[in-house]
Amino acid sequence: MANVMEIYQLLPKTNCKECGKSTCMAFAVDLLARKVSVDDCPPLVNDAKYKAGYEKLSEMIAPVSGVTDTGLIVHEDKCIGCGNCVVACPVNVANDPLGAGSGKAPTSDKVIFKVEDGVVKARNVQECRRFGENRILCVACIDTCPTKAIEFV
Repeated sequence: MANVMEIYQLLPKTNCKECGKSTCMAFAVDLLARKVSVDDCPPLVNDAKYKAGYEKLSEMIAPVSGVTDTGLIVHEDKCIGCGNCVVACPVNVANDPLGAGSGKAPTSDKVIFKVEDGVVKARNVQECRRFGENRILCVACIDTCPTKAIEFV
C-alpha cells in the first residue's frame, strides 16, 4: 500500500490550489484517504508533463477488490487463523466481554473478526473504530497479525 510521501512525489507539487486543497501535500493526504480522486488534480490531468505521474497514481489508487467500507482487507491466503486479531480488537472485546474479551472464541454475533474454517472473516465492519464520522486510527488487528494478513487501504 502506498503512503502519503509516495503519492506526493507523483503529484505536480505546484501548490496551485486548483483542486481546492491548500497544498499538494494536503491533496496527497486526501487522495490516500480516498476523499478525492486522481482526476481532481487539474494539472495532473491536463498537463502532458505529468502524464507518467497520473498513470502511476491512477494505478496506485485504483479500487482494491475485497475491500470493505472501512478499507479493511483480510488476505485469506496469508491468514493462519491464529485469532490474535479477534482478541486484540477493542470492538470485539467491548461487544463480547465473555468471549473475545476474555481471550476465548467469540460468543456474540456483534464481533468484527471471527475465525471460520481456519481463517479470519470480517463481519460487522460498520462497527470498526476506523469507520464513521468519529473514526480513529486503530491498528490493534494489524499490529497483532503475525502474517500481515490484515490491511487497511
